[in-house]
This record gives sequence, C-alpha cells and structure tokens, in this order.
Amino acid sequence: MILQHIFLQILLQTPVPHDLPLPLPLPHGVLVFALVFSFLLHIIFINLMLGGSLLTLWSEIKGLKNPEYDKLAYEIAQTITVNKSMAVVLGVAPLLTINTLYTLYFYSANALTGLFWIAIIPLTTLAFLLTYAHKYSWNVLKDNKALHISMIAASVAIFLFIPFIFLTNINLMLFPEKWNTISGFFEALALPNVFPRYLHFIFASLGVTGLFIFWYFGRKSFAFEEKFQSLSLYEIRKKAYSLTFSASVAQFLIGPIVLLTLPTKGISWQLILTILTGAAFAIPALCWIWKAITGQAEKIADNFWKVTLLLTTTVIFMGSGRHLYRATALEPHQKLVAKETAKYQKEVQQAIKDANNPNKKPVVADAGEAVFTAKCSACHALDTKIVGPPVTEMVSIYEKDEKGLHDWIRKPGKKRTDYPQMPALGLSEQEIKDVATYILKQK
Repeated sequence: MILQHIFLQILLQTPVPHDLPLPLPLPHGVLVFALVFSFLLHIIFINLMLGGSLLTLWSEIKGLKNPEYDKLAYEIAQTITVNKSMAVVLGVAPLLTINTLYTLYFYSANALTGLFWIAIIPLTTLAFLLTYAHKYSWNVLKDNKALHISMIAASVAIFLFIPFIFLTNINLMLFPEKWNTISGFFEALALPNVFPRYLHFIFASLGVTGLFIFWYFGRKSFAFEEKFQSLSLYEIRKKAYSLTFSASVAQFLIGPIVLLTLPTKGISWQLILTILTGAAFAIPALCWIWKAITGQAEKIADNFWKVTLLLTTTVIFMGSGRHLYRATALEPHQKLVAKETAKYQKEVQQAIKDANNPNKKPVVADAGEAVFTAKCSACHALDTKIVGPPVTEMVSIYEKDEKGLHDWIRKPGKKRTDYPQMPALGLSEQEIKDVATYILKQK
C-alpha cells in the first residue's frame, strides 16, 4: 500500500490526459487474448529471422576455411527471407491490438522516442533488401566473400539494433510518470529493464532457432547426405540442440535479473506464479535435451516433439506474464485517465447544454486560471498540499516578487527536501505571465 501510494503521488506530478471516449471494437478479454496470442506467433518468427541471420553469418565466416559450413550457411540463409515475411504478416495483429488497448500509452511512447521510432521503417526495409541481396548473390559473389559476408553482417547489425527501439518504446509505455522528464530515445533507453529484456530476447532467438535447425535439417524431404559430405546430420542436430540448451540455461540466469529490474509497481503474486510455472515446464525439456546431446547418436531425436511442446508452453506462460505485468503497472494510471475522461465528457455535455441555452450568458475565462487548471492543478491546490505547495504558500513567498515567480515557473528546480523537483511545464512567456498573475491574486 505504501509503494502504491508513492507511485500515485509520482503519477500526479504529471498532468493526466483524457482518453478518446470511444468504445472498444471487441470485448476487452478478446482483445487481450488476441494481443498475447498474435504477439507470440509474431515474435517466434522474429526470433527465427534474427537467429537464422546470426547462424548464417557465423557459418559463412567458418566456411572460409571449411566449405561444408559455407553450404550450411547457404541452406540457413534460404529460411531467413521466408521467416521475415511471416514475421511481417503476423506483426499486423499485435500492432493493431496494442494500439486499440493502449492507444494513449503506445502513441505517447512513439512520440517521445521520436525519429528512432520512425526509423524502424527504413532500417527494416534496408535489412530486408540486404538479406535478399545476400541470398540471391551467393554464386555471383562466390569469389568476393568479403563483400558477400558484409551484406549479412550489415543485416545482422540492423536486426540487432531494431529490437532496442521496440523494447525502449514498449518499456516507455509503462512509465507515464516519466513522460514529463524524457527527452528522446537515449533517455528512454536508460530506463530500467531495457538491457536485461534485450538480452532475454537475444537468447530466446538463439534457443528457438536451435530447435528450428534441428527440425529443418532432419526433415525426410531434405536430402542431407546429398548436400553435405563431411558434416553429418547428427553433428548438425547436436550443435542445434546444444545451442538451444545453452540459450535456455542463459535464460534461467537472465530471467531473475529481468524480474528484479522491473519496477515493483507491476509485480504481483499472479505474475510470479505465471513465470515460475513457465520455468517449471522448461526444466524437463532441458533434461531431455541434455540426455540427447550426451547420449547415443541414433536416439538424439527421440523426445524432440516433447521438448518442443514443453518449451512452447514455457513461451506461452512468459508471454502471458509479460501482459500481466503491463496490465498491473498501468492500472493506477488508467484509473486516473478514466476519471479525467469522465470529467472531460461531463464538461463537453455541459458546454453543449450551455451553447443551446439562449438565456445563458457567455463566461469570459481567465487566461491564467485556464493555464493553472490545465498545467498546475494536478500538483497544487489553493490551501492544501497535494504534491507541491499550496497556492497560498506561493503567494506568501512571491507576493512582492512577481518576477521571481515568473522566473521559477519558466525554469523550476528543487528547493526543499520534503517536496519533489518541479518539472518544466513548457509554457510560453505569455502563459507564464498569465498564470503568475492569477496565482498572486489568490490571497
């Protein structure tokens, strides 16, 4: 309760906007299910795209000394563009549902990350073009491996950077109390949890790709022996399984760091139970993988589908936990927004009623009062302390120093330890003059 009270006090330092008073197109629960389910489908193919790119780069570099690995790189590269296309198509649904459920938060984060968010489009386009150029120039550039490898290397670099933008944006959604102090992408990047979540995503990509490679090269329709002479199917499958095992173990190490770096406002027992349940499904899967890579070669694929099912279940629980945290973290602010929206709708209805009343005399609003109501009233009341000092205290300090009050509003700071630092309000000189005059009239 104490932490929740502190969080609400911090929230009140930022003016609370009203939302668009529009009904959801579908029931809330249906949209939540659509968001979680479609996001998990989308992220799996994102994982495969990134993981496949990394393995292609590694294999092609290794192929400079061993031509068999160059063949391996070629085969993996054929999957990247397919997985990329699936990722793009499956990304539409989660993008639409998160926009619908969290319009205010998603677009606020977009605006605050600015050009970097917009840059996702040209960066993604460039990375896709590079993967196609790399895929279809394999034979053309067989004598210029440096140039060919540089294509996939540049694509990998872009694929590694784009998640930083996404994670920074999605993370910023959870901090409406920080919106008033964030200026640009790099300040948002410095918020808690971005880097641990990024590492979690990278290792998830490697783990998923390891399972995919195990299956892909082991298909009956894939003539492995005709394509490779010195590399065996067992060797490739063992490497793929080892990659999944190592990445999953890394996830067990990074997962607690992710949880500990999450702000406590979104932590709940339901979230912890969901995460622990997901982790519990992964443990027998890792045991089967370890048994496979240390056991007999002919039995390496015995439990593959059981492993895949268990790890898929883990992913489902982790995806559900992700949404649980977001819902819990934003609930207090959403209640404030709902209250502000109801107030706004009431004012609109009253304005319509007054406009239609021929006997109603027009009210000339005080410019300073309008600024105070919009920008200051969330933190200041007339004679009681909310977040900042009451207006009567301001008057007692600046009654004979209007310029001092004007300068403070224009460039605020922190004077006393028992009050938080006042944020910059971004007012024009005229607005500062109007609100300062209004405050000093409140004796």
